[in-house]
Amino acid sequence: MARLEPLNTESHRLLRVRAAVRDVRIFVPIVASEFAAAAATCPVLFSKSPETGRFYVGAMFGFRPEEPALTAEDAYVPHEIDRQGFFVAGEDIAVDLDNPRISETAGEPLFDDEGQPSVHLRRIQRALAHLALGTDPTDAFIRALLDFKLIQPIDVSLRFDDGETLHLEGLYTVSRDRLHDLEDADALSLFRNGDLQLAYAMIASLQQIPLMAARRNRRLAEGI
Repeated sequence: MARLEPLNTESHRLLRVRAAVRDVRIFVPIVASEFAAAAATCPVLFSKSPETGRFYVGAMFGFRPEEPALTAEDAYVPHEIDRQGFFVAGEDIAVDLDNPRISETAGEPLFDDEGQPSVHLRRIQRALAHLALGTDPTDAFIRALLDFKLIQPIDVSLRFDDGETLHLEGLYTVSRDRLHDLEDADALSLFRNGDLQLAYAMIASLQQIPLMAARRNRRLAEGI
C-alpha cells in the first residue's frame, strides 16, 4: 500500500529519487500531447480499462511483461513513468515514501542546498503537469473518434523464428478506411480540433510493431 505524504522542503529535504524504470507493464497510458513523440519509437494503441471498460491510449513497449522492452534505447519515456512515486494531490504533489524510487541514501536529491526543487524534481513536476492538463483533451479525442466510429480492434498475431506465435488481444487502433470515408465537414472538424493529427500519429505508429518483432527475433537468435 502506498504511504503518501504532501511533498515539502521541511519534511523531505533529505529525500532522493532513483531513476525511473519501466515497470512490468508493457502498455503504459499516455496523453494526447505525447502521441507524436511516442509514435516515433513505439506503437500507440487504444485499450479498455478493466475497471471501467472505457477506452484509454497507451504506448506499447513489448509483447510480454516478463521480457525486456523491445523499443530502441532512445525510445520515448512516457510521463506516467517519469512521475513514478509521485501524485497530484489537489494543488500539491504527494510522494509515496514506500515507492522503491524514494530513498535518503541513493539517487538524486529532490531539493537543492537552498531548498528549491532540483532538476530531477522539476522533471517530475513537468510530468505531473502534462498528465493533469492532458487528461481532458485525450478524453475528448477518444469521444470524437467514438462518435465517428473510427476505433476498431486490431489483430496482432506474430510468428517468431523459434516457431512461437504470439496473439495480442484487447488492442484497438484508428480505422484508416473509415477515416478516409469521412464527410469533408467531419474531417475538417477533426482537423480543427487537432484530432486528425493525433489519429494519423496513431496509424503511423503501427509500423513500430514489425520493428519490435524484428528486435525480438534478434534477441532470440542471440540467446538473450
